[in-house]
Amino acid sequence: MTSGPIGLDLAEVSKANAPQLTDVPAAPGEINEKNEKALFIAGDNSSQSPSARKESVDADGKEYPTPEEVVTLRRVCGTVPWGAYTIAFVELCERFSYYGTTVVFVNFIQNPLPDGSTTGSSGTHGQSGALGLGQRASTGLTTFNSMWAYVMPLLGAYMADQYWGRFKTIQISIGIAIVGHIILIIATIPSVIAHPNGAVAAFAIGLIIFGVGVGGFKPNVSPLIAEQYEAKHPKQYIKIQKSGERTIVDPTMTVSRIYMYFYLMINLGSLAGQIGMVYAEKYVGYWLSFVLPTVMFLCTPVIMFLMRNKYARRPPTGSVLAKALRLWALAMKGRWSINPVRTVKNLRADDFWENVKPSRLGANKPSWMTFDDVWVDEVRRGLKACTVFLWYPVYWLSYNQMTNNLISQAATMELHGAPNDLINNIDPIALVIFIPITDLFLYPGLERLGIHFTPVKRIAWGFALASASMIAAAVIQYYIYHLGACGKHPSSKTCESPAPINVWVQTIPYLLIAFSEIFASITGLEYAFTKAPKNMRSVVTAVFLFMSAISYAIGEAFVSLSADPLLVWNYTVIAVLAAIAGVGFWAAHHKLDKEEDKLNFIAESSFKGRKLSHGGMNA
Repeated sequence: MTSGPIGLDLAEVSKANAPQLTDVPAAPGEINEKNEKALFIAGDNSSQSPSARKESVDADGKEYPTPEEVVTLRRVCGTVPWGAYTIAFVELCERFSYYGTTVVFVNFIQNPLPDGSTTGSSGTHGQSGALGLGQRASTGLTTFNSMWAYVMPLLGAYMADQYWGRFKTIQISIGIAIVGHIILIIATIPSVIAHPNGAVAAFAIGLIIFGVGVGGFKPNVSPLIAEQYEAKHPKQYIKIQKSGERTIVDPTMTVSRIYMYFYLMINLGSLAGQIGMVYAEKYVGYWLSFVLPTVMFLCTPVIMFLMRNKYARRPPTGSVLAKALRLWALAMKGRWSINPVRTVKNLRADDFWENVKPSRLGANKPSWMTFDDVWVDEVRRGLKACTVFLWYPVYWLSYNQMTNNLISQAATMELHGAPNDLINNIDPIALVIFIPITDLFLYPGLERLGIHFTPVKRIAWGFALASASMIAAAVIQYYIYHLGACGKHPSSKTCESPAPINVWVQTIPYLLIAFSEIFASITGLEYAFTKAPKNMRSVVTAVFLFMSAISYAIGEAFVSLSADPLLVWNYTVIAVLAAIAGVGFWAAHHKLDKEEDKLNFIAESSFKGRKLSHGGMNA
């Protein structure tokens, strides 16, 4: 979140802030010719010199900053529209249902039914369980579930862009997820648990359907919430503070704040779901820990239906991913080399994208090139974001330890009556506390010190903290092996006494991973929205989410290390990989710091995709 420009080209700022036609509706509802015309602001001063353009004011009296003011004035966040809060609450309900359900997966799969229990509940001093398939099976199945849920966003993004639009795709995905929830509930009915093969089959089918619904929901709800602000304020504008100070209301800063609190709502939902469901599992049974998240999830279609005419919504414009890939292939023509270093240099050449702009090609441009020069700049920016995301699988590898191995680690320490799958709630608790502190104090404080904590810097710090978290987990595991009565096999079914270590020592790795999420995960969502072409936001968000699926696939290679006596190696190797990836990420992308504002100030393309049948702009 920056308050001043970095490496800013005043000509580009003038062009970007000049009043122009935008395809984002100024009022709730789908884009059509009427509200598109309402967004046109007369008096394009972009061609005037900075000294000549004293001010730019639209028909409603909104004043836009001059290039000099962009450099000199303080930037502030705008007001988040109330509709965005309802979307955030929808996300809270969905995350409550997702994490409330998945938090008990490890114990459900790994541990056997407690003596005398038919529901999996164990009471205060026992260990909940149902299927008794062991730690490797639980790690494998939970990893598959998470991987599947992050592969499906690619399909959800395609359907949103090509056919349904984001809003309708979310509605359909909610329906699919409800079916998955119901099947998972069936797998936990006591009479089904009594027949483990049937329970495993129902559980697996439920996971697959559940993942399809989650995958269609995630890549579309994230852009939808930020578009509620962008629909009203797509450009920077001047705001006079009560003190008389002229400031710039910056959409980029506002979007950053929206995603901070969007992530806070995610963690409020996951926190409530996880805490409640581990106690439901422990004292009542798995059927209740699956039913309650389903009931909460049923709030989401109700809210979406009631708000259907209140949200700013983009209609589908046809997937432009194929056209973007054809553009990249055209740009790559003649630049391939058997020398990989030469190929990389060619990819980074200054004229890589300039040579494939329609104005440069002139009469030689191919027939499929129906877009303008600005869309080429937007694709370049979006692909830069995707190259940033390519480093994320290693980051998620560290984060994912929280959903399986650290839960199992907790079960080998002194719990003092707390369920082992309760401890990982330190992570969402820390996020709920520290997100507002970061937004209101840390980032502004760094700005006052002249430190521009740009997205690339934040992501690099996220990697560093993820590595530190895994180092802490490795140290804890080392002492479990050396202090426990069962040596290097504390998870063995024959081991009856935990290591003499208080389980709350896991606060250290959980706090570190929480701070890493603030810097890496939230920034990734922000980066996907601000850098993607507007008609590719679902796709670019899906690419960001797909990095988690790749991480889970990589995690399958670590399954053999996810058991005693190799867990110290597991955490250590992941810590080293995260550290190396963080250094590599910074080396590869630190120059983007200088381009941050320049990329954000790209003028908007008039290219929308295919022709719309309901009054939208033509392709």
